[in-house]
Amino acid sequence: MFKDNLVQMRKVLQLTQEDIAEKLGVTRQSVAKWEAGESIPDLDKCKQLADIFGVSLDDLANYEPEENLGLGVPPKGKHLFGLVTVGDKGQIVIPAKARKIFEISTGDQLVVLGDEGQGLALVKASSFLSLANLVKKLKK
Repeated sequence: MFKDNLVQMRKVLQLTQEDIAEKLGVTRQSVAKWEAGESIPDLDKCKQLADIFGVSLDDLANYEPEENLGLGVPPKGKHLFGLVTVGDKGQIVIPAKARKIFEISTGDQLVVLGDEGQGLALVKASSFLSLANLVKKLKK
């Protein structure tokens, strides 16, 4: 996991092992060993790596592309919850991890927003109405 994520993110940013080593104040050989799985950096270096790549420390260490449609580690704060299937009446089941992160409970109301170029978005009704009221006040 860690070693594969490290290699993938370094390549996405078009950085060399030397570039990473320089940013962290370590040798290129240290980075090579991390990528080969021969060793792992200390926690402070892992945090610095996560910051360099703009990902969470948890995703740097634990993200499994196979469980996420084969895609690489998402940027910090972004999530891929997997696929959902639309039922006969248009219903979908929101994955448990998404409900937990976004504190969505049974009975909560969601606003469905759409942009023909971007797609659909779900927003908690309470958050959306708060934002709408704020915009309304600013226009006065």
